[in-house]
This record gives sequence, structure tokens and C-alpha cells, in this order.
Amino acid sequence: MRVRLPFAVTALAAGLLSAGQVAANDPIELTMYYPVSVGGALTDVVDNLVNEFESEHPDIAVEAIYAGNYDDTRVRAMSAIEAGDAPQLSVLFSIDLYELIEQNAIVAFDDLVETDEEREWLDSFYPGLMENGQLDGKTYGIPFQRSTIVLFWNKDAFEAAGLDPETPPENWQEMAEMAATVREASGGDQWGVMVPSTGYPYWMFQAFAFQNGHRLMSEDGTEVYFNDPAAIEALEYWVSLATEHNAMPDGTIEWGTLRQNFIEQSTAMMWHTTGNLTAVRSEADFDFGVAMLPMKTQRGSPTGGGNFYIFEDATEDEQRAAMTFIRWMTDPERAAAWSIETGYMGVSPAAYETDALQSYVEEFAPAAVARDQLEHGTAELSTYQGGRVRRALDNAVQAALTGQMSPEEALNQAQQETEGVLRRYAR
Repeated sequence: MRVRLPFAVTALAAGLLSAGQVAANDPIELTMYYPVSVGGALTDVVDNLVNEFESEHPDIAVEAIYAGNYDDTRVRAMSAIEAGDAPQLSVLFSIDLYELIEQNAIVAFDDLVETDEEREWLDSFYPGLMENGQLDGKTYGIPFQRSTIVLFWNKDAFEAAGLDPETPPENWQEMAEMAATVREASGGDQWGVMVPSTGYPYWMFQAFAFQNGHRLMSEDGTEVYFNDPAAIEALEYWVSLATEHNAMPDGTIEWGTLRQNFIEQSTAMMWHTTGNLTAVRSEADFDFGVAMLPMKTQRGSPTGGGNFYIFEDATEDEQRAAMTFIRWMTDPERAAAWSIETGYMGVSPAAYETDALQSYVEEFAPAAVARDQLEHGTAELSTYQGGRVRRALDNAVQAALTGQMSPEEALNQAQQETEGVLRRYAR
């Protein structure tokens, strides 16, 4: 929201300041692109935060522009830069880092910090959430709307199927067996598990691969390893949940409607972002649990979600004001409130040490699962030409799940396509 000339209006009314002094007291105006659709569930939360910030900082006005999903927001932000109407800051995918750097679009926070207090703030976040925001020893992205993938399970459905409602699957074999048991016990009326394969199929596949001991990309974003035997085995397991175990629907499963499928009890388990936690808690009329993802050779989930970025084209004063806003938004008390309100993670250890989040976790233990899973986390798939690389992997995953190609064929094709895209970045 923009607070227009709060001091100037008062000054003019009183006749105390000259026109030059009025101009000097205009607030610094910031435009922030934010990845949620207009009217989306988070808009009220963000609007309220912006209003609170402006009341505490009348010298800074922030206009939040809700630009759609993460990809939509990146495109709109980059288009605005090209048109000479650049925003000063944005929340964008943490994995947009390489593209933003390649376009010289963003500045490193290290180049903006001026005090020991600011440096302490920069070092205060969970290291696992910083991986996707750092390159060559510098920090370009500050974690905010961050997540890991977690397992939601319907305790009532487990009990009805003769399973222990308090015990989620620990490993791949148990998940397949439990899911098949639920499907059979329901007489085919309820699926055992659903893993979304639209929206962000690469993200889910990365979790499977990592659980099988495999990392999909190099740390410098120049290479990928999609067709490693461990990756192929991971995709074969995902496919087998439908074809072999009859525990998951054939074909693709929609990201956008999966939460509703779970709430309507069409499936007893789902893999989804922890960002759904608060919504599931408020909407489900059955007892549910949240757990870390099951393992093969190791536990694990890639991190996900959005980081704050500050744009290069902003003036020095605007960049400083943007950092003031970002520091305010990621303050431990505010990060705790954000986590409680949305289900996203508190982004720093200090957030989980606040009275508010400690009390919430004590009352609602699932709120700590995503945080605890960070110990077993890995950076989300991020490379140069990230959009093209992820699209190649998305297509491979969907080709395998729909039976158009075998997992090995699909991943070989994605690897070949991606190697061509990344060849010029090889170091």
C-alpha cells in the first residue's frame, strides 16, 4: 500500500515548510512484486504486514503488486526492468538466482550491509535455506516464503484400513504397502497416496532422487545428472505406485487441486509443500498428521519457495529502504507470525525461539516438521537457463508417469537436452 506524503500534507496545512522541504520529506516509494494471484489467500496477510511496516516507517511506502505464480512474477519483474520501470524488490523463486545474476538484475546484500548489526542479520538464517540464495561467497537472496515437501496423512483413513494411525511410512516400501492397503480397504473409493506431477514435477522428482542418495545438479549450476542409475530408480518407484501397487492414480496429478483432494479424502496421503499446513488444519474435518518424507537410502527433501531480492536499477536510497523492509519482514517475531499464519517455515532459528512459535509448535507439532527436515534437506534444483532445464525434466517425469516413455528413456532424453543447453556454461 502506498502512504502518500504523510509529512508533506501536514506541513502544507500548517504552512511550516517550503516546497523544497516538502519534497525532501516525501517517503521513499518501493514497488514489490509478490508471487500470489490477486485476491489469493496470502494477499490480506501481505497487505497487513505492509500496512504495519508503513505505520512504523512513515518515510518508506511499499506498493505490493500481486503478479501470479512464481514464473509469472519473474516474467513481469524482468519485463518491467526491460521497460525501464523496474521494481525495487521482489519475492521470486529462490532458484531464479542464476538467471537474475546472468541478467545483472540483482545486487548482493553483502554490498549493502554497513553495520555489524546488519551483518549479524545476514548470517542469522538457516544455512539450508541460504544455499539457493548464494553464489561465489555472496548472498543475493534472503529467505522468506520458504518450504520443504512434507507428507500429509489421514489418520482416520489409516485406522479404517487397520493401520496404526499414529505411524506414517518411514521408507518407500512402507509407503507403497500402506497406500495399497488403504486403497484395498476402501474398496477402491480412496487412493492411498498422491504425489503431484504438474506445477513442480521436477521438485517432487528431486525429492525421490535425493532419498535414493542422489543429487541432481552441480553446486555451480553448470551440470545436471538426470540419468544416473539412482535417479532412474527413483522415477521407476514413482511410476510403480500406480502401475505396480495400484496405490496412486495413473497419469498426472494436479498440483493445484491436490490439497482439496486430500481434504475431501480422495487420498489418504499426499506429498505437498508445508505452505499448505495452515489451510489443511483449518479445512480438514478429520484427524491428520504431517511427517518427513519417507526414505530409500536416506531421508531428504529439497527446499523450495521464494527469496527476497533487491534490484540493481534501484537507487542507493531505494536499495537501503528495501533492505530496511526486508529486515523488518524477516525479524524473528514477524517470521514466527508469518509461519503460524501461513504454514511456511520460520526462516531463522531465532524465529522458532520466540514465545509465539514455541507455543504454537507445542500445541500443533506438525508446525515443526519442515524445520526438522532441514537437517536432511538439499538445495532445490537450480542451474543456468533454469526454466529450460526444469522444463526438460518436467516433461521427462510426465512422459514416464503417463506411460509415453520408460523412466530411463525419459531421463536420458532430458539429460541430452539439458547438456546442450548448459554446454556454454561449463567451467
